[in-house]
Amino acid sequence: MQWPRGEQDVPSSVCSLPCKTGERKKVVKGMPCCWHCESCDGYQYQYDEFTCKLCSYNMRPNTNRTSCQPIPITKLEWHSPWAVIPVFLAMLGIIATIFVVVTFIRYNDTPIVRASGRELSYVLLTGIFLCYIITFLMIAKPDVGVCSFRRIFLGLGMCISYAALLTKTNRIYRIFEQGKKSVTAPRLISPTSQLAITSSLISVQLMGVFIWFVVDPPNTIIDYDEQKTFNPDLARGVLKCDITDLQIICSLGYSILLMVTCTVYAIKTRGVPENFNEAKPIGFTMYTTCIVWLAFIPIFFGTAQSAEKVLTVVSVVFGLVQLQISSLPPSLRGCSRTLVGLQGSETCLKVLAVIA
Repeated sequence: MQWPRGEQDVPSSVCSLPCKTGERKKVVKGMPCCWHCESCDGYQYQYDEFTCKLCSYNMRPNTNRTSCQPIPITKLEWHSPWAVIPVFLAMLGIIATIFVVVTFIRYNDTPIVRASGRELSYVLLTGIFLCYIITFLMIAKPDVGVCSFRRIFLGLGMCISYAALLTKTNRIYRIFEQGKKSVTAPRLISPTSQLAITSSLISVQLMGVFIWFVVDPPNTIIDYDEQKTFNPDLARGVLKCDITDLQIICSLGYSILLMVTCTVYAIKTRGVPENFNEAKPIGFTMYTTCIVWLAFIPIFFGTAQSAEKVLTVVSVVFGLVQLQISSLPPSLRGCSRTLVGLQGSETCLKVLAVIA
């Protein structure tokens, strides 16, 4: 027999050809020997010749879609641009902070450093240093220990900084308010009192963290939703600490409260004599910090990236903003000149008497 088009093989007499691997048969209604082949797409695999099933949330289909395999786990790597840039800035910040500390220690007994409230300045520098250190904790591979330290230091650095700034501005405000009335020193302005007030403010943050540890012990999770792409081959699970966005904001909430209160006192002390103390730099820093916070909150909740990536950058920014304060110690030149020239204002003379 001769077949059309000169074919030598006997034509196959079937309604449908067998389906390829990873395809299921969809039988034509009323024709059990005929079917259409449909590919198992997305995160589905071929369960049998007629069925595709969805892989579990932490799995993806293999290359030929005959079974499921675990989704690879990833984390924020040290060589990632998200990590390299913040680490570089954090190192610069740590070096600058150490330089300021050394400068303060070198001139520890000078009138300028003493008038700046050197004890609170050292507390402030400690908080700034922790703001930079949290960068490295955010990039480190998550485990129970790292997650525990993240919870502790996440808001502690900013809390220490704002507590010291709040105590400073409150002291300045009370001294000048008292100076308008008499030369009698207001209560609780000694270094010991200032440290006690600052410590009590910081203890509130530590108490909140302790309660957080008791209610929800730290552990790690793998987030399969953050990088679950349409193409299963690109899907990744993200290893991270079990900290929700709301918990992060709550941890930072007390620092925000201290910042707002400090801003209020910065506004109240904006009229103090020029060059007398750091009230004006503190005010400028608080205004800048408010803007950073207002930008941070919508970015934090609106981004699809890991919270660690956002917080790493923001922690560095906060440290950079706050470092301005410690690098600008107060100057008594203005009031000193007025004393020498016997032309000083009555308030300035009273305040100098209080500090002395």
